[in-house]
Amino acid sequence: MFKPGYHAGTPAVRARGHYRFLCKRGYIVSFAAALFAVALFAQAPPSPDILILNDGEKLVGHFVKATGGSLTFKSDALGAITVDWSKVKELQSSHRVAVIPKNVTLRLPRDAAKATRGTVSMADQKLQVSGAQAAPLADVGYIVDDSEFQKAEEHKDGLLHDWKGAVTGGAALVEATEDSRTFNAAVSLMQQVPGEDWLAPRYRTTVNFNAVYGKQTQPGAPEVTTSIEHFDAERDYYLNPRWFGFGQAALDHNFAQGLRLEQNYGGGLGWIAMKSPKEELDLKASASYVRQDLAGVPDLNLAGATFGETFNRKLAHGMLINQDLSLVEPVNHPSAYTAAGSLRFTMPVYKRLSLTAGTVDNLLNDPPPGFKKNSFQVTTGVSWMLK
Repeated sequence: MFKPGYHAGTPAVRARGHYRFLCKRGYIVSFAAALFAVALFAQAPPSPDILILNDGEKLVGHFVKATGGSLTFKSDALGAITVDWSKVKELQSSHRVAVIPKNVTLRLPRDAAKATRGTVSMADQKLQVSGAQAAPLADVGYIVDDSEFQKAEEHKDGLLHDWKGAVTGGAALVEATEDSRTFNAAVSLMQQVPGEDWLAPRYRTTVNFNAVYGKQTQPGAPEVTTSIEHFDAERDYYLNPRWFGFGQAALDHNFAQGLRLEQNYGGGLGWIAMKSPKEELDLKASASYVRQDLAGVPDLNLAGATFGETFNRKLAHGMLINQDLSLVEPVNHPSAYTAAGSLRFTMPVYKRLSLTAGTVDNLLNDPPPGFKKNSFQVTTGVSWMLK
C-alpha cells in the first residue's frame, strides 16, 4: 500500500517519477552518443599511404601492389605510377596486404599460410610486415591487396567466369567501275584459372575465330569471291609453372586455295620458354590427325605432328603484340604439309575501344590444280575488349 503523503499523483510522486525518467533518458542519450561515435569511427577513411623516393619527392595516395622489382602506387596528384624498389626510400601503408616470398608457388587455399598478411612499411630496402620480422626486398616476390588474396582463396571455378579477350570487326566498300565489298571479323577469348599472376596456374582455355569475306564485281567479267575462315580451340593443363599438356582442334576453310575444309585434332606437350609480366613465349608439339577436303580432288586423311609457337608482348600505354606460328607435317603424305602465321597489333583508343591491325599468311603446299599455295591477308578493324 502507498505510504501517507505519497499517493499517486501527489507532487512528491511526480517529482520522483520525473527523476527516474531523466535518469533513463540520460542512459538513452549516452547510449545514442556512443553509437554515434562508433559510427563516425567506422566511417572515418583510413589514413593515406606515403611513398618517399630517393630524390626526396613525397607522394600521397594508395599503395596498390608490387611485382618483382617494382611497385604500383596510385598517387592523388599523378595517378597510378610504377616505380622500381631501388628508387624508393620509404613506404608507409595502413592497408592490409599479403606478402608472397620470392620463388614460392601458391596453390590456394592449401598454401595460404606461406603468405604473410598485415600492414607494410619499407625502409633501407627492407620490408616490414606488422607482427613479422623485416625481410630484404630481394626475398619478396609479390605484394597484393589482402581483399584480393581473400577473394582468390574463396574463388570457385566456372565455365563462364574469368574470360578475357576481344571482338574485332572491319569493312571496306568500293563503288566504281568495279564494285567490291570486304568484311573481316575476329573473336579471341582466353580463360586462365586462376587468373592472378601470383598463383600457380591450373588450366587455360583459348578460343579463336577469324573470317574474311569479299566480293568483287565488274560489268562483263565473272564475279570474284573471297572467303577465308579459321576456328581453333585449345585446353591446357599445367603440370608445373613451365610445362603443360594440351588438347586442341582447328577448322579451316579457304576458298582462295581450293580448301573446302581442313580439320585438325590432336594433343601434346607445351613449354613456356619465356615468361615475365610483359611477355610470354610458348612452344608446343602434338600428334595430330588431319582431314583435308579439297576442291576437285579426293579427300586426304593425314597423320603427323603439329608444331606451334605463340608470343605475346605488352608495350607501353597498353599496346599489345600477338604472334602465332604453326606447322602441320604429315608422315603418310609428306608433301601435304601446311603452315600458318599471324601477327596482330592492338592499340587502345578509349576505355575498352581499340584499333587493331594484323596479317595472316596461310600455306597449303599441295593445293588442287589451278590454285596458289599461299594466301596473304592484311586486316584492320575496331576492337572491343571484353575485360
